[in-house]
Amino acid sequence: MERHEVVSPLGLEAVERIGGAPRLDTLDGKTIGELWNGVFKGDHTFPIIRRLLQRRFRALKVVPFTEFPHAPGSDHPAKQRELAQRTAEMAKAKGCDAIISGNGA
Repeated sequence: MERHEVVSPLGLEAVERIGGAPRLDTLDGKTIGELWNGVFKGDHTFPIIRRLLQRRFRALKVVPFTEFPHAPGSDHPAKQRELAQRTAEMAKAKGCDAIISGNGA
């Protein structure tokens, strides 16, 4: 009987996963920031999402994507980290409790 070695195409995990931030109990009275990377018509969809959320949560404040740097994807990890750090600092300075970082199909 011939034997073959099988290798998983998934590879090894390069980064330790650390769970996400806890969910907010409500959006009422919170400040939400919008981050857009230029994909999937965020300039059309974010205003719709914003209106729907504000209709449901009357005391919600939204910091629109236009108040954050445009964040296109990058193949350069150091640039990605630097942009993520700068954007997180901006979100904190603007009082954001949470971020919508993408939308679409």
